[in-house]
Amino acid sequence: MEALTGISLLIIVVSVVALMMILYFVPIGLWITAYFSGVKVNIFKDLIGMRLRKVSPQVIVRNLISGTKAGIQLNSSLLEAHFLAGGNVTKVVNALISANKANLDLGFSKAAAIDLAGRDVLEAVKMSVNPKVIETPLVSGVAKDGIQLKAMARVTVRTNLERLVGGAGEATILARVGEGIVSTIGSSISHKEVLENPDKISKVVLSKGLDAGTAYEILSIDIADVDVGSNIGAILQTNQAEADLKVARAKAEERRAAAVALEQEMSAEVARMRAKVVEAESEIPRAIADAFHKGNLGVMDYYNLRNIQSDTEMRNTIAKPDDKKNKEPNG
Repeated sequence: MEALTGISLLIIVVSVVALMMILYFVPIGLWITAYFSGVKVNIFKDLIGMRLRKVSPQVIVRNLISGTKAGIQLNSSLLEAHFLAGGNVTKVVNALISANKANLDLGFSKAAAIDLAGRDVLEAVKMSVNPKVIETPLVSGVAKDGIQLKAMARVTVRTNLERLVGGAGEATILARVGEGIVSTIGSSISHKEVLENPDKISKVVLSKGLDAGTAYEILSIDIADVDVGSNIGAILQTNQAEADLKVARAKAEERRAAAVALEQEMSAEVARMRAKVVEAESEIPRAIADAFHKGNLGVMDYYNLRNIQSDTEMRNTIAKPDDKKNKEPNG
């Protein structure tokens, strides 16, 4: 009796497991929902085939139902292919529904390509209907009078679905607008012109077609704020004057060093000449002694020479100012 009870329990468990596997591979509830929603799917060919192809029947069927209710004809094979490619089927279908309601020209192939390219196709459709405002960082430019201006702009853009695949993003738009602001300020003769007519920047920048090659279309560029910065021209002139002063000082120092070197060289030359004079004077006593020895110079000649020498020294002393008297304090 106990063995029979165990077999019965085993049969029940096996039956429950088999029923769950059948319900998993044959989603009867999903087929019924699709049938009453007007979506024709084959329970064996489509639903069981999706399970075998590792595709979620719930995702495909529910999106088929959403599309059908919105009046969009969808192909289950294309949805399966997009699912297997790693795409987001639900976002693609919702984007198609939104585009259809907004009368936008968006087909499944284009929407799937946008999704596989890594873009949020549903957000793109929303931005195409409801434009987005992006704000540039504070951009600095210098007018021709040397005054720096800092401007901030708000750029209104909407998605261009035709250029969304392969088009540049928001960062490119902001970079181009910033470059346009800098060039417009730089071409202004005076910073007062920009302060008086800030819309001049908007008109010039908008006319350059900055949205070319991007995934967006620029609708408007509005200058949100313009502030006066530093006097760059005066700063540059000051820096140039300081640089010129340093160059002049360096050249003066170079000339002074050259003069000192020349003076030292002349001093050395004078010292060498004095040394030669001293050396020559040291030879005089020897020459006199030699003259005495050879008889070329007599005693009276020597005394006459000494008298002439003494007389010359006396005259030099009289001609020179008295150093001692000059050094005495007055009074």
